[in-house]
Amino acid sequence: MITNIIDQLTRDEGVKLFLYYDQMGFATIGIGRLIDARRGGGITLTEAQYLLQNDITRTKLQLEETFPWVTGLSDARYGVLLNMAFNMGVAGLGGFRDFLASVAQGNYELAAQQMLESVWAKQVGPRAQRLSIQMREDAWQ
Repeated sequence: MITNIIDQLTRDEGVKLFLYYDQMGFATIGIGRLIDARRGGGITLTEAQYLLQNDITRTKLQLEETFPWVTGLSDARYGVLLNMAFNMGVAGLGGFRDFLASVAQGNYELAAQQMLESVWAKQVGPRAQRLSIQMREDAWQ
């Protein structure tokens, strides 16, 4: 039965891997998954964690493909770059040329300072503060 209903709902609802609005105007995604809070939609914590894990994996692969040298960083410093790439995309992180050069050269004090002098730091506030400390001290914050 489960295979039949999956096939049937997939056919009847369609598959949309982006936000769309159903015929009633409610936010929906996937195969008819209501996410509109006005109608009780959303996802569970387990689903959010599953999506996060997938997003981290994808970001990690993109980060290592674009900047192969990151694999030589300590866990905490790699985490800074992964966090930043998750936040602004790997392409966005790529715009931090001086910062990335400082990290690649092992000048973590300068890299931490460059983080705090960026427009990004003003946008994300406490996140930038924590990540700059993590970069400088090589300890998870």
